[in-house]
Amino acid sequence: MLQRLYVKNYAIIDELEIHFSPHFTCITGETGAGKSILMEALSLLLGERADTGVLADPMQKAVVEGVFLLPDDEHVKELFAGFDWDWDQQVIIRRELLPASKGTGKSRAFVNDTPANLQQLQQLTRYLVDLHQQFDTLQLLQTGFQREVIDALCHHDDLLRSYRQHYQELLRQQQELNRLQAQYQQALRELDYDQFLLQELQEAGFRELEIEQLEEEQRLLEHVTAVRQALDQAYQVLQGNEESGQASLVAQLRQVKHFLESAAVQHRLFQPLADRLQSAYVELNDIADELARQMDTIVDQPDRLVQIQERLSLAYKLMKKHQVQDTAGLLQKQRELEEKIQQITLNDEQIRRLQDSIRELQALIAQQAGELSEHRRVVAGPFAEQVNQLLRQIGMPNARLQVAMQPAPLSDSGSDDIQFLWDANQTGQFVSIRQVASGGELSRLMLCIKSLVAADMQLPTLIFDEIDQGISGEAARQVGLLLADLARHHQIICITHQPQIASRAHTHLMVYKEKLKHKIVTRVQTLEGEARVEAIARMLSGDHPTRAAMENARELIAQPK
Repeated sequence: MLQRLYVKNYAIIDELEIHFSPHFTCITGETGAGKSILMEALSLLLGERADTGVLADPMQKAVVEGVFLLPDDEHVKELFAGFDWDWDQQVIIRRELLPASKGTGKSRAFVNDTPANLQQLQQLTRYLVDLHQQFDTLQLLQTGFQREVIDALCHHDDLLRSYRQHYQELLRQQQELNRLQAQYQQALRELDYDQFLLQELQEAGFRELEIEQLEEEQRLLEHVTAVRQALDQAYQVLQGNEESGQASLVAQLRQVKHFLESAAVQHRLFQPLADRLQSAYVELNDIADELARQMDTIVDQPDRLVQIQERLSLAYKLMKKHQVQDTAGLLQKQRELEEKIQQITLNDEQIRRLQDSIRELQALIAQQAGELSEHRRVVAGPFAEQVNQLLRQIGMPNARLQVAMQPAPLSDSGSDDIQFLWDANQTGQFVSIRQVASGGELSRLMLCIKSLVAADMQLPTLIFDEIDQGISGEAARQVGLLLADLARHHQIICITHQPQIASRAHTHLMVYKEKLKHKIVTRVQTLEGEARVEAIARMLSGDHPTRAAMENARELIAQPK
């Protein structure tokens, strides 16, 4: 709901503020007073592109600000969350048109003081305002809205919601099936090669850390002579050689140990040193014995070296093929191949289960789509007849609406293509309303349609501009009654020249021009009491209303809203 509109420095508006009724507000005034300018300013809040040529003072910025009460709608809340806006039941939307002297001459938009772009404004305000200008009834031309009208009359929200849930699940499962089938076909194409690679690794039969252990053994066997020589030299130093006549390190250590033990007998201060030397003596003896045993095991093994080299050659070839660095990498690759080959069988089972589930969903969706179609067929004919009856009441006796339903591919709304067809002059030739209906016809048609579905559809603020063009008298009265009835459920704002329509409003705003400091500016006044009676009377009989016109105006205003 639009609560307040503030406009500053826009066209012939220097500054004004308008408060709107939550029900039916009419806007009247002489041609050129600025009513259309108000609609242009409002359009800026709806995301229309701006033209800095409309600045009343080219040196100052123009400001258009609207205060809206948001509907309790999950889509609106999702928009706020998606745009990272702070949610509040009341939202302030502001557009600023900057003069060329203070920048680029472009405009800025804000939602609750948070910068926004035009696309974001358009996405938000389509839930807030439905502006029906004479040649701008785009919503009616959209087949999605035409279907929503029929669905609102069917009262099958639960069925439609269930259908859409199943339809979305069907799309998800079909997408998953496509992914699995593509994966399965790719795996089949690679199966023979994968089986060859797996068999190659299985036949190689490498154990954990085998390659690393073989590399160590290879280095030992390739340098066996040098290793034995080094071990022998170390042994000779430790245990000595009788032929050399030089005392061994162990023998010298034994002698030092004897000296310390003698000193320890004289004083216990030396006993810890003697004990430590005893430990070193035992450890060196053990090392010498281990060296002797190792020299017995380390022998030249040319055959074993050949075997190791052949085994490592196979390992290096496989490691290069699979782009790994060690035994663990080869074993991991082997496990991956085993899992991949096994997955082919698992994928085949998944595909069969998914295909069964999809068939069940398709059957259920087809059944629900059929139920939706039947409901729509039941209401389509009576709805068209009701619209045609209202069209006759509002001065379009020759116009006819027809609801055409054709089978269509499954979508998230069912299997129906619903179109509103139009015959303006009883020619018997019905064509799409987008091809022939004029702006005025579309506005009045939209009024008839929405008056029938107002209680069943969540509609935004409805603004009708020049809906009364070409009608008067009883037709205008019927339009006023429809607008008043529609206002029981929704906020209505209507620009009109017809007293029969203006008298039905809860709030009457008059737009007029005023000369201020050598320039003409637009003003808006809320009319009440005798001021409103006089305004209605002038609409009936001219600038100098007669007593009869005044009485007629009072009667019109006094009629029940």
